[in-house]
Amino acid sequence: MATADADTAEVERLYELGDRLSSAKDKSQHAADYEAIIASVKGQNVKAKQLAAQLIPRYFGSFPALGTFAMEAMFDLVEMEELAIRIQAIRGFPLLGKDAEFVSKIADILGQLLACEENVERDAVHKALMSLIRQDVKNSLQPLFKHVESGSEIREKIICFLRDKVFPVKTELLKPQAEMERYITDLIKKSVQDVTGVEFKLFMDFLRSLSIFGDSAPRESFQELIEIIQAQADLDAQFDVSDIDHIERWTSCMYMALPIFTTGASSSKFLNYFAKQIVPVFDKIPEERKLDLLKTISASSPFAVAQDSRQLLPSVVQLLKKYMPGKKVDDINHNYVECLLYTFHHLAHKTPNTTNSLCGYKIVTGQPSDRLGEDFSEHYKDFTERLTGTEETVRAASKRLTQGMADFNKAISSAKTAEEKSKIKTDQQKSTMTMRSYNNILAMSQPLHAKSPLFIGDKKITLSWMELPKKPAATTAGVKRTQPAYNGIAPVSKKGRGGGGMPNQLVNRAFEALSRGGGRGSGRGRGRGGRGRAWAYR
Repeated sequence: MATADADTAEVERLYELGDRLSSAKDKSQHAADYEAIIASVKGQNVKAKQLAAQLIPRYFGSFPALGTFAMEAMFDLVEMEELAIRIQAIRGFPLLGKDAEFVSKIADILGQLLACEENVERDAVHKALMSLIRQDVKNSLQPLFKHVESGSEIREKIICFLRDKVFPVKTELLKPQAEMERYITDLIKKSVQDVTGVEFKLFMDFLRSLSIFGDSAPRESFQELIEIIQAQADLDAQFDVSDIDHIERWTSCMYMALPIFTTGASSSKFLNYFAKQIVPVFDKIPEERKLDLLKTISASSPFAVAQDSRQLLPSVVQLLKKYMPGKKVDDINHNYVECLLYTFHHLAHKTPNTTNSLCGYKIVTGQPSDRLGEDFSEHYKDFTERLTGTEETVRAASKRLTQGMADFNKAISSAKTAEEKSKIKTDQQKSTMTMRSYNNILAMSQPLHAKSPLFIGDKKITLSWMELPKKPAATTAGVKRTQPAYNGIAPVSKKGRGGGGMPNQLVNRAFEALSRGGGRGSGRGRGRGGRGRAWAYR
């Protein structure tokens, strides 16, 4: 009974102290009252502590000399066992954040509290953090990103908070726009040194949504994005065919870079890495990874400059000779050949006379590199024989496939279950894509029989694994014509830049596998002081 009376008296005393501070015109004259409120945190009275959690933030700004003392008391309160006390303290933190001196420390503590298990407490943390960020964006975000950069135990919680709460309201928070977008870009660049594939895509999608990387941004801005992706792809590291994590990272980063290459950003480092590091060991790469590598190279080939095309062409011809038979065979890897022929055409279009020494062509540009005085007739004979063998094989395979495709509709009609119909439709779609691949191979190989062929360097061919560009609708005067897709890659849209304007069919396919655990990340340390985080979620 005596204890209860004492507790009641303590609560009443705090109310009196609060009332006195509330009514005082010059609150600085009542420092002793505020100190008494702070001191009550050390007691055993739960209700008194809960009341103190309300009063300390309310009068915090009136006693700057007691700021550190008050802050330490609030930190003690959020560590109490009683949920009600913790929530009350959490709700009061934004009031303390009005003093810039303490913002970073408060944001750091609230960031750590994102790991709390109680939903109501976590909700309070979210609201308190967002209130704090709205007061002082720079000093609030810096400690949060520091947790991501340092690889702390709560980094995943921080990333989820940024994704769900901060990024969606970037327009409201990032003011002045250019300055604050640059600030958060620098924070992200430090934070992505050791992330998973899905996390990296999240951050890159956000960067692509910023105005400083928008359609009207200078070329240097897009090159900055490419450099971020290049660093993630480990292009300075020796390629190790046994390191599946590195292969997946390289491929996914290349997919992510494709829409940025369309802006004029350089693909040189990626293409040179492929030629020097990957092609020499291509035979040793797991089969399930080879096609993704070739797809990235073929999709990027339209954007290669002449110098890079000249360096990469010998590697492409080398691979073509490997996968194009010298005579008719039962079957070929049509996906490999399609990618390589497409790449060959687009690279050769930029530097046609390079093919003279590689394939025995007689293309005249007037440059010494034409090498017209040398005899490369054996190269021409070998290359055209391989083209002929490939064409004969593809025509025979196409004929067989056409006969088989005629049976699909009958099979669907006779299927008894929805599961059977779904499987047949899936097989039908695969066959349709294979037929597109066969047609592309024939369309690209036939011009190459000429002594001086014209290489395809436009949008004539759409790779079979890309969506066909939609035919533009009829336009009327005064209506702006929709831009066509470039080789199956849609132009960056000015609207909906939150998705980064990326070609979803490419990027999402790469990262869907990662998010499902399709990547068997080796977790090999990336040499950047991080935890050696594997590229894929498991």
